[in-house]
Amino acid sequence: MLIGYARVSTLEQDVTLQTDALQQAGCERIFQDKISGAKADRPGLQEALNYARSGDSIVVWRLDRLGRSLKHLIETVGQLEEQGIGFRSLQESIDTTTSGGRLIFHIFGALAEFERNLIRERTIAGLEAARARGRLGGRPKKLDAKKTELAYQLYDEKKYAVKEICHMLGISKPTLYACLARRNQEEHLKGKQSIRK
Repeated sequence: MLIGYARVSTLEQDVTLQTDALQQAGCERIFQDKISGAKADRPGLQEALNYARSGDSIVVWRLDRLGRSLKHLIETVGQLEEQGIGFRSLQESIDTTTSGGRLIFHIFGALAEFERNLIRERTIAGLEAARARGRLGGRPKKLDAKKTELAYQLYDEKKYAVKEICHMLGISKPTLYACLARRNQEEHLKGKQSIRK
């Protein structure tokens, strides 16, 4: 059985073009969504996936109607394949029930994996180059040495509430508490070292 899925991004757009093409392709049931492709929660797609059984095929007018991204598309088709459900895209002439269609889809998967590896390699190379120039990754610290000392002083004086100290220094409560925790650790370590001497 061929099960159609049509999606448009906004309520103003019309799915007629897609549903007509899906009916001409022989779809017996058509599910629809009027929702952005970027949204993870698509009730129509979920209904189509729940309705499909082994031996059926999910049919879309174009690849971008199904997947939010290439990664999402490959994951969805992979899940369908595990359940014995085929996938067809009319515009791209892809049909995973044929050996040629499966080959094309595996090439897509390999390209997506290649792209992820390239991004990972570029990120690592960029971080190494930055370290070589003396720059460390991560966010800049909110508290430099002067601000840290001021934070300790304001906190120890007990004149101001934690909220007020944070407002004065332009930091969050967790940042202040992390700073105080570091001081306690340092003092604890110093105490241990003086006992050993």
